[in-house]
Amino acid sequence: MKAILCTQPGPPEALQLTELPDPKPAAGEVVVDVAFAALNFFDTLIIQGKYQVKPPFPFSPSGECAGVVAEVGEGVTQFKKGDRVCGHRGYNCAREKAVFPEIRLAKVPDGLPLEKAAGLFVTYGTTIHALKDRGRIKAGDTLAILGASGGVGVAAVELGKVFGARVIACASSPEKLAFCKQHGADELIDYSKEDLKERLKELTGGKGVDIVYDPVGGKLGEAALRALTWEGRYLVIGFAGGEITKMPLNLTLLKGCDIAGVFWGEFVRRNPSQLRTQIEELMGWIKDGRVSAHVDKIYPFAEATKAFERLSGRQAMGKVLLKP
Repeated sequence: MKAILCTQPGPPEALQLTELPDPKPAAGEVVVDVAFAALNFFDTLIIQGKYQVKPPFPFSPSGECAGVVAEVGEGVTQFKKGDRVCGHRGYNCAREKAVFPEIRLAKVPDGLPLEKAAGLFVTYGTTIHALKDRGRIKAGDTLAILGASGGVGVAAVELGKVFGARVIACASSPEKLAFCKQHGADELIDYSKEDLKERLKELTGGKGVDIVYDPVGGKLGEAALRALTWEGRYLVIGFAGGEITKMPLNLTLLKGCDIAGVFWGEFVRRNPSQLRTQIEELMGWIKDGRVSAHVDKIYPFAEATKAFERLSGRQAMGKVLLKP
């Protein structure tokens, strides 16, 4: 089988497209013929050895994919050869055949394209966990989303509306904000031109926002924290801007607010049954047209470097996929 391999920490140009033996499933495992492997921002870090998860070399990037079951191991009861599935396993999905523990897979309903199913787990799974479990979102809350046109950003825009929030999309260009508007955002802020804290305060009549969803970090993080209302919730998703925010903790005292870390991968490792529950819920929302699972661009394996550049350059609006 063909596989994209990372053999040592380095840039996307160091990735190798090579041949590996076809895998065989152990007991409780499923081999999937990969139709589409999805990339996330953390893939740009994991290949450089800069992510909190550090796989042994060599490994393949991409932590989620969709495809068709090729073979099942002893004891597998929920899947059979030919089933359409999507799955999450952290890494090793940028291969023609990926191996999954049975519990890390979900069936893809007829009528849902595999390219839409490939990128559901990380972005939408992270966002469900963030908003429901860590942010305690409720109908009527005001939700401000930084980096709102990216993969997790779009997921937050759409799921914010599903949960009944007023969504303020914050991004760095008119084109990105127009994209957010198409996906349901109620209000827009261009933080390349506008003062983020002041505009968030203005849009909430001085009250401040209930929840900040931040996958960007850097200086924007403190500005957004300052725009929180009393007992607001600031959700730490990641640091796509390249700088970890250093927060003045006196603000948490003055606002009675929470800063909540969101590490979805560890959450589902500790609560594996939640994974399939989340995805099955998402499938229903996609069927109802409430969630788009928008795909930004699909690259062949041979052009993986371009896919990584699109992510690291923060050009993607939605999911970036690799196709074997």
